[in-house]
This record gives sequence, C-alpha cells and structure tokens, in this order.
Amino acid sequence: MHASGEDNTVAGLVLGPGVAVPLDRLRFAFVSSSGPGGQNVNKRATKCQLRVRIEDLGLSLEQTARLAAQAGSSITAEHELLIVCDAYRSQERNKAETLDRLREIVLRALIRPKRRVATKPTRGSRERRINDKKARGEVKRMRSKQGD
Repeated sequence: MHASGEDNTVAGLVLGPGVAVPLDRLRFAFVSSSGPGGQNVNKRATKCQLRVRIEDLGLSLEQTARLAAQAGSSITAEHELLIVCDAYRSQERNKAETLDRLREIVLRALIRPKRRVATKPTRGSRERRINDKKARGEVKRMRSKQGD
C-alpha cells in the first residue's frame, strides 16, 4: 500500500498485539479541507476520513467497551469509528495519520487500567494534619484577640 514500510500483512493491517483488521474493512474518503491554504484547499480533496466498524477490529467485549468510552463522539450511530485528519496538504500523509491515530486508539483500548486500591491515611499523616489545623487556628485566634 505504502512504500513507507507500513505494517500490512496478508491478514490485514496490524494495529497491536493480536489485533489486525482486514484492509477491505477500512473505508477511506477524501473531501475538501476547510480553513486556510489558498487555492489548494478549493482544488484538492486532501482531508481524509477513515471509517471502520468496531466489530471488525477483533477486540474482546471489554476492550470494545473501553475503545467506545475513550473514542466518545468519534463513534457514529452505525457503530463505526470515524477518524478525520486534514493536518497535511497531501492525501497520503493524512491517510497515514488516520492509520496512526487508529493504532493509538486501539493500543489504548488494549490496556486494562489498574484498579485503585483504597488506603487509609497513616497515623503520622493524620497527626500532622491535626497539628497543622491547630496551628492555623491559633494564628487566627491571635489575630482576633489583638483586634479587641
């Protein structure tokens, strides 16, 4: 696909460890970019839109839920992940950027967040907190007595 040495295999595009999506499941569309750029913006459709169904990514239910939560508004009503890039003036660079973003999203979804273990404050930290509160109260008390 690209001469830049992209991770294309017979099975498809490798997105992470154990995750590959068939190339025919990736749908690219190129549209006109917005914003500055002179006549180049008006003549060329360089903005890249990548659409891929979440189910086609081959993630587990837990990973799919994490991906959906992290992607937020990038998930369409048809359960597709929509990634858009118009950072560059060429279709190829914008296409490569959308694939990089897809990899990043998938890699983030693969990582299971660590569970937070609730801990109690130590005895020393409780004592320091109380001592600090008493010292602060004493400062305020001294101020009020001087005003009388």
